[in-house]
Amino acid sequence: MNGSEAWPWRGRLSVRIESQPVQSFTAGFELSGNADAGALTLYTPLGTTAAAMAWSPQLSHLRVNSQTQQFGSLGALMQQTLGTALPVEALFAWLAGEPMAAPGWQVDLSQRGQGRISARRQLPLPEAELRLAMEP
Repeated sequence: MNGSEAWPWRGRLSVRIESQPVQSFTAGFELSGNADAGALTLYTPLGTTAAAMAWSPQLSHLRVNSQTQQFGSLGALMQQTLGTALPVEALFAWLAGEPMAAPGWQVDLSQRGQGRISARRQLPLPEAELRLAMEP
């Protein structure tokens, strides 16, 4: 993957973190850009915007309602928003059907043709699971 793709992906995502207590998060999403510069919007079940994230080499920020927070890195932004860091570069590769390795993560692309991707992080603890179901 050359990092220049800017496909808009849409669907539902869920994140489950095997912490005590277990944390889980499900939302509609729209993702565009790439690991260097992009945007991720999360939607409630009613379709309203729950959170909007954007990142570039200079800035990563999160907007919830009318409040904006800035972060020093995309990893910190994802950690704050989803409760765990995600391998964003690998995520874009997975969406493109490429089984890019990400430390601690195992991806399952066997259902990608049906619009489903799942990935599980075993290390570092706590374990985490990411599931994506793309809209056609």
